[in-house]
Amino acid sequence: MPHPKRKTSKTRRDKRRTHDKAVAPTLAKDPVTGVVHQYHRAHYDVDGNLYYRGKLVVENKKGE
Repeated sequence: MPHPKRKTSKTRRDKRRTHDKAVAPTLAKDPVTGVVHQYHRAHYDVDGNLYYRGKLVVENKKGE
């Protein structure tokens, strides 16, 4: 296997790693339910119904 010809300096290594950091997720507010959720993710409202893009996907059958 190939090996590096020279040692990578700490400065050069750290410059490469500057972009490897955690980013806070972008949040959105659903216009129908008013629940704050992540973009492009389905979410539950207070009643337990599953919504995606403002539309009801799965209704909670807790009352049955």
